[in-house]
Amino acid sequence: MAIEMRRLGALIAGGASRRFGSDKALATIGGVSLIEHARGALEAQVDELVLCGRPSHRMRWISDCPAPGLGPLGGLNAALADARARGYEAVVTVPVDVFPLPLDLVDRLGSSGPCVFATQHLIGLWPADLGPRLDLHILSGCRSLRSWIGATNARIVDDARLGLSNINTRADLAAMLALSGLSKSASSNGLPSLDGASV
Repeated sequence: MAIEMRRLGALIAGGASRRFGSDKALATIGGVSLIEHARGALEAQVDELVLCGRPSHRMRWISDCPAPGLGPLGGLNAALADARARGYEAVVTVPVDVFPLPLDLVDRLGSSGPCVFATQHLIGLWPADLGPRLDLHILSGCRSLRSWIGATNARIVDDARLGLSNINTRADLAAMLALSGLSKSASSNGLPSLDGASV
């Protein structure tokens, strides 16, 4: 009898949001922050969730590893170490700036990793035992997610039909609000409203 893989879900949220101009993880769609949208989409698909790269009062969080400012690999590395320490076989990563996240993304990724979505490389499945290898990869000076995908020969999952896109700027968010029929959520100055609450 096959044993079900235990997956840790990791919300990658340590970005600086420079192009957005403020903390985009707290920008809202339909009155719900992007970080909470990501949490809601992934929570039912994994055994446990962890937030990577930022403090939170609402969920368990961990710091990027080995240090902040390393981009997505710092969050992934922290999640892999956390998964090994807590007995998980794999980590499912998602960014907090893709909306909406597929509610079947874990099924689409399958049970064998490493693998990533073709257009959204931060949506991926990573075996927890890759952690020590990622430590060395980062220490060697490699910082890009693409370099890690290449180093692990990660399988690429076709996601073209999903039409996923990142929210990197306020214009991106305004377009998503309009597409979602939620443009009334914009503030009176024409900019998307921001939820200033602590996550």
